[in-house]
Amino acid sequence: MGHSAAECQYRAAIEITKDRNGVEQVVLQNQQGASARVSLHGGQVTSWRNKHGQELLFTSNKAIFKPAKAMRGGIVICFPQFGNCGSLEQHGFARNKVWAIDDNPEMHQPNDSNGKSFIDLLLKPSENDLKCWPHSFEFRLRVSLATNGDLNLTSRVRNVNSKPFSFSFAYHTYFSVSDIRKLQSVNMVKSLHKVSRLYLSSPNVVAVLDHEKKRTYVIRKEGLPDVVVWNPWEKKSKAMVDFGDEEYKQMLCVDGAAIEKPTTLKPGKEWTGRLQLSVVPSSFCSEHLDL
Repeated sequence: MGHSAAECQYRAAIEITKDRNGVEQVVLQNQQGASARVSLHGGQVTSWRNKHGQELLFTSNKAIFKPAKAMRGGIVICFPQFGNCGSLEQHGFARNKVWAIDDNPEMHQPNDSNGKSFIDLLLKPSENDLKCWPHSFEFRLRVSLATNGDLNLTSRVRNVNSKPFSFSFAYHTYFSVSDIRKLQSVNMVKSLHKVSRLYLSSPNVVAVLDHEKKRTYVIRKEGLPDVVVWNPWEKKSKAMVDFGDEEYKQMLCVDGAAIEKPTTLKPGKEWTGRLQLSVVPSSFCSEHLDL
């Protein structure tokens, strides 16, 4: 399939490097200086920086950067299972697999690529995957960085099996914050203390206000009816080998998800889930956030 001139321009703007373990990663940049980094291990976004070079995603100082486990931080792709509510490993196997760069991506909506630096990744099940989850699928992930610094993720799962299958999904997103005890949220709980919550049939736009850093994270989602809000807090932090004892204060996970009602795909059908992350000054009132 051919690419438009715009797609060729923005695909050419990306840089492909390798991390300390030799795993390929893709660096996206825009003309204003914002950037994002995507690892082919797990299709995981490991960094998102604004035009000032400030990191917007949290990564633990004790994170283990070594396959075949997902790194503690960034944006983790949870598929085909979220959490441990099923027979598979926690959060499913997609986050622990090596994805391929999709050189012939199928058509996306025009706003998925216009004016953006982007990369397309592809995951297909291995023979071992089919032994523990016997369903053939194609998972296409596009990660794009807009000219205004917004980060966009579009996941498309197609059933190439002869029978229907069901799955759950989440973009497990670690935001970097000043102090978890001083945050506020819009369209969720107003203040955030010890948290591990699932919001069912949630609004398609939610926001987290971090007044100390003078920024507000705005999370917009499509095809993702649920939101998971998570922070390990003090006791659990000390029990996690890849997480610092006090790091819970500097992070908050807010996940666009499809969990309560598993998505069922008939043969040949496709599901799409989109996530758009924006950062605006925290002085903005909620009516300016287009909620």
